[in-house]
Amino acid sequence: MIKNKIAIIGAGSVGATIAYNLSNRGLANEMVLVDTNRDKAEAEVLDITHGMPLGSTANIYAAGYEACGDAEIAIITAGAKQRPDESRVELMDRNVGIMRSMVHDLMGAGFAGVMLVVTNPVDVLTYVAYRESGLPRGQVIGSGTVIDSARLRTFLARHCNLNPQNVHGYVIGEHGDTSFPAWSNVTFGGVQVSEFCSDCGRGLGLGCSEDDLQTEATEYVREAAQRIIKAKGSTYYAVAQAVAIITQAVLRDERRILPVSAVVSEFDGFREAAFSYPHFIGRTGIALDSGRRGRLQYELTDHEQELLRNSIRFIIENTERAGY
Repeated sequence: MIKNKIAIIGAGSVGATIAYNLSNRGLANEMVLVDTNRDKAEAEVLDITHGMPLGSTANIYAAGYEACGDAEIAIITAGAKQRPDESRVELMDRNVGIMRSMVHDLMGAGFAGVMLVVTNPVDVLTYVAYRESGLPRGQVIGSGTVIDSARLRTFLARHCNLNPQNVHGYVIGEHGDTSFPAWSNVTFGGVQVSEFCSDCGRGLGLGCSEDDLQTEATEYVREAAQRIIKAKGSTYYAVAQAVAIITQAVLRDERRILPVSAVVSEFDGFREAAFSYPHFIGRTGIALDSGRRGRLQYELTDHEQELLRNSIRFIIENTERAGY
């Protein structure tokens, strides 16, 4: 049997929910949960394993970084929690030092697999993890706007009365307030939004236009996390689902196209930076043999290109503020 081992760093709400989601999917036959609060990690493991007689089974246990060296993928979720009305960037000063420490401990254990960063601000911290780990660029990725893209599909499906699995499109740029849907590439069952809207009877009756739809969708995606955080403290269910999709693409070498945060150099004249863009994801992280440098050849309008440039500039400013 092929050994699929997952290491999850952080047993908080996000890390524990990811572990539960992954165990239900049966993606790994071994999973280690690492947390500074060992008792908490062991309790989460116990809670998950109690359900295994009713579903998938795997060897799940709590341990230290020494157990992570032979993992195929390490998912980093630990860090300070985002407070209500606190931007992801405001988290940065608290989390950069934590990320450095975690990456050094992970690499000290001999880790050589794919590193998946979930901790916010994910774009800056993905770059920090890349620089501190010394791993090849393609092996260090962030969860990026996979969750934002899922939120976009959810909003459009509800608004247009469709199944969300038939809505296709990506949110790109920063995982934060400068993100945006690449609207020119959003489709409903392969049909462009403009064509769909022109045939939709609801538009005439409700005063709905494509421009209104785009504006509302963008606002919904940007504000979704804060709405949840204010009401229940943090987001973790959908994030865990997004991380599971990325993890599956890595472990099964799916070459799946996902808008992960990845370190990109020589993009439109910018310095090296991490931001979300559709990439091919496989066993080595970014599948560099698929497409140009592992990226989808994504056609954007002039306006979308400028939005992406502005988002990258914002990420670079904060990356440099963090000392990189």
